[in-house]
Amino acid sequence: MDKRILIIEDEESIVDILAYALRKEGFSVLSASTGKAAIARFQGSEIDLVILDLMLPDTTGFELCKKIMAISNVPILMLTARDDIVDKVLGLEIGADDYMTKPFDIREVIARVKALLRRQPKALYSYLAINESIKIDPRSHSVFKNDETVILKPKEYELLLLFVQHKNRVFTREEILDTVWAIDFEGGLRTVDVHVQRIRKKLDPSIIETVFGTGYKMKGL
Repeated sequence: MDKRILIIEDEESIVDILAYALRKEGFSVLSASTGKAAIARFQGSEIDLVILDLMLPDTTGFELCKKIMAISNVPILMLTARDDIVDKVLGLEIGADDYMTKPFDIREVIARVKALLRRQPKALYSYLAINESIKIDPRSHSVFKNDETVILKPKEYELLLLFVQHKNRVFTREEILDTVWAIDFEGGLRTVDVHVQRIRKKLDPSIIETVFGTGYKMKGL
């Protein structure tokens, strides 16, 4: 079937069961046991569907689902040990396409995987246009200016993507630190200014506007 499935699950026994069954059906399978490893896997491979556990050692399935949805609309099948309607509704609202509770029948998992892939037979993503000359490919984390690749460091890319996805919204430096870095980041607000300056230098001096006394924003087309 030439489809690649990413299993994000920290219970090795469940990964083994899922991977074995999926491979028998002709799928290629990758796996990750943490959120950090999952994002690295996702960014480094062409993924057609994600099976995502709700509870992970370093994050939640909800948070990871948000991150994946920010860069792709790949189908997501969420798994959880909790049969809680609130969890189910929240997962679907965030962007998961389907939801199953443990323990599950592996035949049902396979059926749901196939159903999701039939609904979305192609890789569904497109370039995000910043202006006529600059665009982003969220799947590969690539940035292009006049069709030539521009190399951005990871945090520069994340910051640029934040503005692209929320054009015309003004972000304070504190909001940017909390979103792109971490709440417990030990650097100062100057970190944001430095990264904005680097993006402007690499792409366009006017790409991100300074809103004096508040923060930064990117104008819509």
